[in-house]
Amino acid sequence: MNTVALSWRYLAARPLAAALNVLLLALALASITVVLLTRAQVDRAFERDLAGIDVVVGAKGSPLQLILAGVFHLDVPSGNIALADVKALQAHPQVAELIPLSLGDSWRGHRIVGTTPAYVQHYGATVAQGGLWAAPLQAVLGAHVAQAKNGAPALKVGDQFVGSHGLGGGGHLHGNQPYTVSGVLAPCGCVLDRLVLTSLESVWAVHEGDMAQDDEDRAALAAEREVTLALIRYKSPLAAVSFPRFVNTTTPMQAAAPAVEITRLLRLVGVGSDLLRGFGAVLLAVASLSVFIALWHAVRERRADLAMLRMLGAPPRRVAALLLAEAWWLALLATVLGLALGHGLTSLLGWLVPSDQAMGLTGALLLADELWVPVWAFGVATLAALLPAWQAYRVDVAELLNPV
Repeated sequence: MNTVALSWRYLAARPLAAALNVLLLALALASITVVLLTRAQVDRAFERDLAGIDVVVGAKGSPLQLILAGVFHLDVPSGNIALADVKALQAHPQVAELIPLSLGDSWRGHRIVGTTPAYVQHYGATVAQGGLWAAPLQAVLGAHVAQAKNGAPALKVGDQFVGSHGLGGGGHLHGNQPYTVSGVLAPCGCVLDRLVLTSLESVWAVHEGDMAQDDEDRAALAAEREVTLALIRYKSPLAAVSFPRFVNTTTPMQAAAPAVEITRLLRLVGVGSDLLRGFGAVLLAVASLSVFIALWHAVRERRADLAMLRMLGAPPRRVAALLLAEAWWLALLATVLGLALGHGLTSLLGWLVPSDQAMGLTGALLLADELWVPVWAFGVATLAALLPAWQAYRVDVAELLNPV
């Protein structure tokens, strides 16, 4: 019997001890895998959704809140800004493109966003069914929004739905102004997948219809129309020096640079990922110690077996290789289990996050960085096996045959 097969037989003879060592090592590898997967996907989501957006303008408040609400739709905005002020910014010589966004309603937990077709074009999204809105109270659904969920049927072109006031769902229903689905977007892997898009005029019509009593009221409301945010792309990178200061000091609005705020956010998120990575390192150390103790005891328990191998002509290096092979079996099993657990936990995390806050977190993703997981597993197992293997290599047959 070769060394690899014999080492497997030794492991199989101690199933409980082997299972404990595999589990400890697998948990450590799973925690590291979760960190790698979540960090990579969060970074990709930020880069994807921020692409081409130089500054976000909205009501004064927290700059980070402005970015999270306006770009990722993960927070509530601090307020609205006057449509007239937004049009003035659109005419600014440093602005190449301005995309207005009007928030306030939701449907099944997905935000209804009033905007222009430029918002769809900005992310390069395409329409899978129907077309973009052509009249007020027509809406285009993101790919995730249109799917069947929680027993509710999937929506298709021509279906109608009613939005509710507020971004969290459960608010007052705008039953007198139902939306008609004009199209469904193809999956783009971006923030549009979880949004309901419509025109600015639709959002105004829904809210003004609930508030206006007569034509005079409607005229007054039209003169005071607002939007929530504006996504801006500069004509020149040099505008980043002066434009935010211009907005913050000369207008009632606030400008937030996504690059600055997301760097701050990732620094905060990095603390949590560092803690989880440290937890994984501690588990690796504990698993390494457990493997070491198990192999050390294996040398003492198998003195007769080792003596028999030596008497049958096995050289010392084969006896040492037997223990190394046993450690590598543990590393192989732990790697498979750890990667499976890591991907499963990441998928579970993505499933637990509410759909209106999800950023496409999935375990169905393979990263090049995951190649380090088996390297760490085999490295830890090898280090744990070195001393027991060296002990088995150095002890002669006569000593092995002596009673303990």
